[in-house]
Order: sequence, then structure tokens, then C-alpha cells
Amino acid sequence: MEKDQAIYLANHIEKSKPVSYEIRKLETVGGTLPKFHQWTNGKKTLAAYEVNRPESDTGYYFLFIDWHRNDNYYLVIYAHDRSTTCAEIRQIQELDDGPHLVWAYKPFKRDGKNDQRKAYFKQMFGSTAVQIKLPSTPLEVEGFFTQLFKLCQNRIRADKIVDVFDF
Repeated sequence: MEKDQAIYLANHIEKSKPVSYEIRKLETVGGTLPKFHQWTNGKKTLAAYEVNRPESDTGYYFLFIDWHRNDNYYLVIYAHDRSTTCAEIRQIQELDDGPHLVWAYKPFKRDGKNDQRKAYFKQMFGSTAVQIKLPSTPLEVEGFFTQLFKLCQNRIRADKIVDVFDF
């Protein structure tokens, strides 16, 4: 996404007061997020947030970051333990009802079972492509978070499905 789009989203998050979520802004230093994760070191970061949903005891980190150092910003969502990313979203697509983040489930595990993961994701969630409407006001941020949390939880579930079923 373009820098302006990332700033627009971050501003809506800053102004939002979602009932079901707690938001804590992380401090950036000189436009970067030091000591967060080795993959983020030295990369331009516009904003970063810890977002928790207390009722389900889940949380993620949302980073608006120049992920590949090419002035193309991503919303990178990290697991709450910071061990890995759950989603790296850069594409914004204009659909009939407005702009949407677009993300596709593409597992890259090295165990030969990625086709089973994709089949499960598609069967359970209708498609491997996910479209999430961007909030047009701070009031819509809660629904936006709900969709992003669902995306992350579905991705984690699909990644682990081969551990549940013996294919």
C-alpha cells in the first residue's frame, strides 16, 4: 500500500475507541521499531500497535512498515509472542463498496502438505483469498479488527491442520 494509505489507516486506529479491543501504541524511534523482531530492524515503520481482545484472551501486533525497503508499506500482523508473522498485507483493491485489503493464504511450509492446508482453508472459509473492507471512519475500526483477528486465527488453524489430521 502507499504510504498515505498506511497513514490513513493508522490515524483511524489512533482515533478509534473499540469496545471489544484494547490498543496500545508502540514507540518508534527515528521512524523505526527497535528491538521488536529481527525482521523489523532498521525498516521504516509509520506506526505500530499492540491490539488485544480481552474477552477471548487473544492479541496481535499491527505494524505499518516498509517491509521490503521499497517504499511499499505493509500491514504486518505479528503473533502476540512476536515469534512470527500471521499476515503480511500490502494490496489494497477498490471494490464496489470501497477499498479493501486483499490477502491470499499461501502456506510455504517445507513438509509437502501445503496443498492440504490450502484445501482446508478454502473448504472452511470459502476461498484462499480474503478481502477486508478498510474502515472509512474510526467507528468502523472495531469491525476491521474483528475481520483481521478472524483472518489470523483462520490462518493459524489452517497451518496446524496437518497436525490434527493425519493426511
